[in-house]
Amino acid sequence: MGKRNSDAPRLSREKKTVAAMIRIYCRAHHRPDGALCADCRSLHRYAMERVDRCVFGADKPTCASCPIHCYRRQMRERIREVMRFAGPRMLLRHPWLAIRHMLDDRKPAPQRPKKAAD
Repeated sequence: MGKRNSDAPRLSREKKTVAAMIRIYCRAHHRPDGALCADCRSLHRYAMERVDRCVFGADKPTCASCPIHCYRRQMRERIREVMRFAGPRMLLRHPWLAIRHMLDDRKPAPQRPKKAAD
């Protein structure tokens, strides 16, 4: 049996990056004590689920360059708001994750996988 999607180093890093962005956003807007509020916890769970279920698997592009929008419209708007706020702050707080994310963003998105025939 092969590796699960979430075991791939690229996806693990993607999860860490998104989690860090949500923490930065929540701390500034909702909970200065560092704990995630209920809304940010639900966004975090949703984002982690989306990464785990990505059809590209370990070849997953960054969300900004992905040809498939797997987030529901409301959640996509929420994560965009988080990323707009936290993105610039990532260079100061999590420089390694931010740099790796910028490098990942430069890679072209892979072709959309074909659906398996039944």
